[in-house]
Amino acid sequence: MLKYQHIAEEIENYIEEHKLQQGDKLPVLQDLMSQFEVSKSTVTKALELLETKGVVFQVRGSGIFVRRHKRKGYISLLSNQGFKKNLEEFQITSKVIQLDVRKPTTEAALNLNIGPDDDVYYVKRVRYIQGQPLCLEESYFNKSIVTYLNNEIITESIFNYITDGLGLNVGFSDMFLHIDKLTEEEAGYLGLEKGDPKLYVESIFHLTNGQPFDFSKVTYNYVQSQFFIQAVI
Repeated sequence: MLKYQHIAEEIENYIEEHKLQQGDKLPVLQDLMSQFEVSKSTVTKALELLETKGVVFQVRGSGIFVRRHKRKGYISLLSNQGFKKNLEEFQITSKVIQLDVRKPTTEAALNLNIGPDDDVYYVKRVRYIQGQPLCLEESYFNKSIVTYLNNEIITESIFNYITDGLGLNVGFSDMFLHIDKLTEEEAGYLGLEKGDPKLYVESIFHLTNGQPFDFSKVTYNYVQSQFFIQAVI
């Protein structure tokens, strides 16, 4: 994690821990520079990241204020931090269906910018919220970047392992949303009926240097899933 990303995370944790509300004022820029012992540009980048995520807003000449109206149980479509961060007040568990090393599909190779003979980790798992199926995930990880995965890691948070265990810096993601109907297989994993509606999301996650490392396809249980987007206009 880069320094400005760490500071952004610390500020967000401070807001959560102190239960700050919409419009509450944060310390001024100079105080944040002193607190974290970093330059003005580093703090500015952290605040810009938090503005993009919808956590704070800045008013020239007045200061930095809390923006977020966080609704319990909603998943941010703009977050690169995984379900554990989005839904930390809930019990999130995983059931591993499949984990192996294989050659990528044509689709996965294209999205990961790798060749057909390169190796990927293929992960298939069901995520649960409070014991109820939330989504079915299929992911392809570029093995030259994500060098090791096992059942213990993918039962917990893969993204925590990638950032904390492997020391990789996640930069940004591209997401493509589809509305469709569940197949028989998907319905079986999610405890629904074939033909029920689904939100199907394809995501490509990149490191800060622009390298794609994860191509994921997630099928959400429409009964359990709620989403939000906070945008800067």
